Amino acid sequence: MRQGFSKQNQRTLNSVSSGSSVDSAYRFGDFELFPGNRLLKRAGVDVALQPKAFDALLYLVRRAEHLVSKRELVDTLWPAVHVSEANLTNIVVSLRKVVGRETIRTVSKHGYRFELKVTGEPGVRRATYERFARAKELTAQRSLESMSMARDLYFVCVAEDPGFAPAWAWLGRCCWFLGKFSGTTFLNVELAQAALQRAFELDPELGAAHQFSTVVECDSGRADAAMERLLKRLAVYPSEPESYMGLVQVFRFRGMLAESLEAHRRAVALDPATVTSVAHTLFLAGEYGAAIESYGGRAAYYLDAAAWAALEDRKRAIAVLRDRLERMPLSELMVALMRSLLAVLEGRADEAAGLMARADTTLEPEIMVYFARHYAKLGLIDEAVGALKRAAEAGFVCSPETLRTDAWLAGARGHRGFESLVSDAERLVGQGRVSLATCGAGSGGWASLG
Repeated sequence: MRQGFSKQNQRTLNSVSSGSSVDSAYRFGDFELFPGNRLLKRAGVDVALQPKAFDALLYLVRRAEHLVSKRELVDTLWPAVHVSEANLTNIVVSLRKVVGRETIRTVSKHGYRFELKVTGEPGVRRATYERFARAKELTAQRSLESMSMARDLYFVCVAEDPGFAPAWAWLGRCCWFLGKFSGTTFLNVELAQAALQRAFELDPELGAAHQFSTVVECDSGRADAAMERLLKRLAVYPSEPESYMGLVQVFRFRGMLAESLEAHRRAVALDPATVTSVAHTLFLAGEYGAAIESYGGRAAYYLDAAAWAALEDRKRAIAVLRDRLERMPLSELMVALMRSLLAVLEGRADEAAGLMARADTTLEPEIMVYFARHYAKLGLIDEAVGALKRAAEAGFVCSPETLRTDAWLAGARGHRGFESLVSDAERLVGQGRVSLATCGAGSGGWASLG
């Protein structure tokens, strides 16, 4: 698993002291929370907390940066006992007096979110956790350089602590990204799969492992497996927005756009701050204005430009593409996607076709659908239909709705193989809805969507 280390991080690993003490507390700000001793300290001084307040703080810290619903907290603090919401409010008020009002944020009508960054947790060496936190910050930047740096730090974390399940999960997420976009596909794909498998072995219930595995399964043509796994998880954790966030992607890969939109609605209902891939679903549904509006919360690359082009605002689409291509560091695949659209809009058919033909979409079947739209717009109908077939074979079912209504695919509809594409898509969507009805019976009424 240590292949891919930078020399600097190998030196860091070699310098780790095997005798470093394992932390016994959650650390945030100048606080230390010791679950084993049921003790809170601030700057080394004991802070008195009532038992229920301690339990509430511990639960919020463990779920730091995630929304915790009021129902979830009530069930945790008073299992099998009916209490009024005022009891919970009083506990939160008392906690804010200790840790600061801004530390525990109220999300109106939903619940609470612990806002302070957690810099340590029990069972993990402090230096290891600090590296892990830094790696997560780098991962959030989503560039090839930052992801490579993050991967190396995750490697150090799991070498220092082979039982640190979250570090394995985040390592898997990083390696998969690099496998898709860095041009070192095989090595990173193998590492991603092994890392995620190890995370599950250490903690089968780890939310991050489930979240990142969804991306891997969808890109690998196993969206059905992801759907079954996430629905089973929702039966146990019905208030987890990340599972619905994963289903937004899963359902889109299965051609089930209505279900994808519903999964987004449920994710946001649980946590308004949840960011999903719904913009891509809206785009395929032909709701281009809504897709542009939703295309936020992460770095913007291709989709809004494609939506402006679909809305026939060619000038704006070209301006967006040119600006990003000039100022943003991009992977070869993203360059091919964006430059090919720019070439289509500027009438450079040979350049667009060449860019798409050379692009490696092995782990990005969804991009093949965008390429199909480009080919069809250029009048390269055989290539357009071929791209749609390859997308389906790789696990991305372009929805029948998109195939029948997308204006950019209009030229492909007269192709001799197009109707069989639509028929296959309808059959696969039907199968997906049957699976959803079967697997989703205990997961919040998903069967009713089919």
